[in-house]
Amino acid sequence: MKIFSCLLVAVLGLAASSWAGSGNPKVGEMAPAVDARDQDGHAWRLADFAGRKAVLLYFYPKDGTPGCTKEACGYRDQMGELKSKGVEVVGVSMDNAESHKRFITAQRLNFNLLVDTDGKITDSYGARMPAKNMARRISFLIGKDGRIAHVTDNPSAEKHLEETAVAIAALK
Repeated sequence: MKIFSCLLVAVLGLAASSWAGSGNPKVGEMAPAVDARDQDGHAWRLADFAGRKAVLLYFYPKDGTPGCTKEACGYRDQMGELKSKGVEVVGVSMDNAESHKRFITAQRLNFNLLVDTDGKITDSYGARMPAKNMARRISFLIGKDGRIAHVTDNPSAEKHLEETAVAIAALK
């Protein structure tokens, strides 16, 4: 019975690791393609920004929660500076469009939130929380060349705001 248990654990572990993919894209790697709908149902494609703007693609767990609100409002409040540096901000969670609309209205957000209810974008960036149907807090700064310029992988919203500001300032 003990051998069977060990074998079962090994098989489940292998299945989980193959489902989770190869982890997060790393600095210098090409960013995975993003082709999604925003809160209003409009198409949003990462490829549309290639050569024109850097993109701050940030994943967060849930609309309206304290940490997610702090992070979103931080980017909202920095939008003038971000735009002046040629950075497009877009948030991704596994909430639906209606939830995103309520969050945008309640917090007066000035950027799009992508709908990822099936988790495809979240999974392509290795951003799914283990054993949960939600994204974890992780940000990817993607340069105009489509490569990952910086990754902040930390549960602290404040850390994301600080690190992404420094990374954006260093963009060429």
